[in-house]
Amino acid sequence: MALPAPRPRPGWIDRLSSPWWALVPALSIAVVIGAIEISPGSADALTYIALVAVPPLAAFALAVLVRGSRSAWALAAVALFVLAWGSPHSLAGEAAATALSGLACVTLGWLLVCGVPARWLRLGVYAMAVIDTVYVSSDLLQGPNAVLNAAAPAAGLPRLQAVHFGSALMGFGDLFIAALVGCLFAAEALAGGADRVAVDRRQLSAAVLVAVLALLFDLLFFTVDELPSTVPVAVALALIQWQRWSRLRTAMPTR
Repeated sequence: MALPAPRPRPGWIDRLSSPWWALVPALSIAVVIGAIEISPGSADALTYIALVAVPPLAAFALAVLVRGSRSAWALAAVALFVLAWGSPHSLAGEAAATALSGLACVTLGWLLVCGVPARWLRLGVYAMAVIDTVYVSSDLLQGPNAVLNAAAPAAGLPRLQAVHFGSALMGFGDLFIAALVGCLFAAEALAGGADRVAVDRRQLSAAVLVAVLALLFDLLFFTVDELPSTVPVAVALALIQWQRWSRLRTAMPTR
């Protein structure tokens, strides 16, 4: 959430802008789970799609989108990929693969923020968290998730369609929703004319809030084995929006 920097939207994306893209966060769960339920072999296709798409998306994020980005930083994506491939079962290799996936999510989040009005995108984030919660609580996510997490490309190439870190497993969508909300905050700050220090402070505060909520939410692991990790991000977004709305209402002149 803290990585995306405010960046102007490219002119070419105007042709693709539509509120309908706000469905992408929710559909990223429903469509993937449905496809794996219908055809488990689609998990293999997804792991190759991630293998091909994630590294260049991560390189673009390093070169353009993250704070302090430089064009030369794109080469770091190659180093991360080599580390993830060469040491897939070590914490260093898993951290490299996680970094690649997270950076790719920053690029995807930025593209979505550029093409969707913020109010619709916020609703899309809430819908994603609701669908994720319904799937997890009804045990509809566990089976397809296990198939997707087990899928791996040939030649020991890294699995980038999910996050594996030690004994912890997370879906790609869990990183995506955090990066998406971070991009949303950055874009709103840019549109509102906030200075760079204010933008940095706002995003850092949001990231800290998500971290605190996630740690509190993770206490439920003492009673359950799987949680919808999208929920803390959506709750943080709702709390921040409520705080902004309260400030605006307080600032409005009374008659």
